[in-house]
Amino acid sequence: MHVLVVNSGSSSIKFRLVDVAEESGGVLRVQPALIEGHVKGIGGVATIDVTGQGGERSTAALEIGNHAGALREVFDRLAGSLGQIEAVGHRVVHGGEQYVTPTLITGEVEAGIDALSELAPLHNPSCLAGIRGARALLGPALPMVAVFDTAFHRNMPEVARRYALPTELADRHRIRRYGFHGIAHASLSHGYAACTGHPLEQARLITLQLGNGCSVAAIAQGRSVDTSMGFTPLEGLVMGTRSGDVDASIVSYLSGRERVEAAEVERWLNERSGLLGLSGFSNDMRELLRAAEQERDQRAEFAIELFCYRVRKYLGAYLAVLGGADALVFGGGIGEHAPEIRRRICDGMEWCGLRLSPERNRAAVGLAPGGAAQISADGSPLAAYVVAADEETWIARETVRCVNGLQS
Repeated sequence: MHVLVVNSGSSSIKFRLVDVAEESGGVLRVQPALIEGHVKGIGGVATIDVTGQGGERSTAALEIGNHAGALREVFDRLAGSLGQIEAVGHRVVHGGEQYVTPTLITGEVEAGIDALSELAPLHNPSCLAGIRGARALLGPALPMVAVFDTAFHRNMPEVARRYALPTELADRHRIRRYGFHGIAHASLSHGYAACTGHPLEQARLITLQLGNGCSVAAIAQGRSVDTSMGFTPLEGLVMGTRSGDVDASIVSYLSGRERVEAAEVERWLNERSGLLGLSGFSNDMRELLRAAEQERDQRAEFAIELFCYRVRKYLGAYLAVLGGADALVFGGGIGEHAPEIRRRICDGMEWCGLRLSPERNRAAVGLAPGGAAQISADGSPLAAYVVAADEETWIARETVRCVNGLQS
């Protein structure tokens, strides 16, 4: 089955057209991409990068106002392949309590995703724009599937899912810890298993998805048992522009002191905080590392230090949750491409058996999607790996399972 994967972000779209073949025993094998690429900078001057099956690459920059316009540009470049598409798989960030498996997209499902936008206002609207844009261009008959980031965390134990709020209040307003980045965490754990040959059913893993958005998950026997993001993607680690964990009273305190609505303070926590707020100039870890090293910028250095401290704090907590772990798995833009950040996070973790190999850590960059590399020293009781999470392959496989009525 030829599947087009559409992964919509707040200002970006990643896409990939793949052939998914069913082999003996019901195993789904995702073939190399027929064509893939991304659009970045939607809402202004955007860049479109497309790579064909033979490795030929084209890049263009043009004004793109919204996701519908971005998809039109994508489909213009897919013109010769549109007739091959048999299904479309969409990443959707928030599925709430009702969407816990890959789901065929109907008008009712679209409305449900839209209603959940209040829980993920930075994410679900862009996911929905991708769905509606693809539907307008491909027509109503083609099956489309929503694959939800929250679904991977659906089986977290109740003690990890609940906040200590009045039960009737939490139930009435669907307040619980949903968790996010589930597709990435699933891909990281399966990448580890493929690299090592260790069955997930026998593994205890801590997966780190570190990019502009960041989260950590504790995974036992292939299932998420806890994760750092909660009711919204704001909770947990320090991120590019998001604060991560803060005292809830800060919202009302700043609202009163700054004489703004609580929603405005929440916007500051989502868009003006994190690495950007700490450094004062950038949410890009590459820029912060450069400024700290070359310019001795103290605010950049402190932003990096706090970022790594928060990750290390969660690692300790999740080692306690799991009763120890077999491996730590790094992924995401920072996790894959910043050996210095990996080193800083793991520094001082020898107490739990984690010892990096400096040479392996420096070499583990630029992995192909789905690729993996060990970065811990031989004999380290707690191993460490870098995995290039391949969300598009995961979405393609789940899309075929849904269309064919297979259990996910």
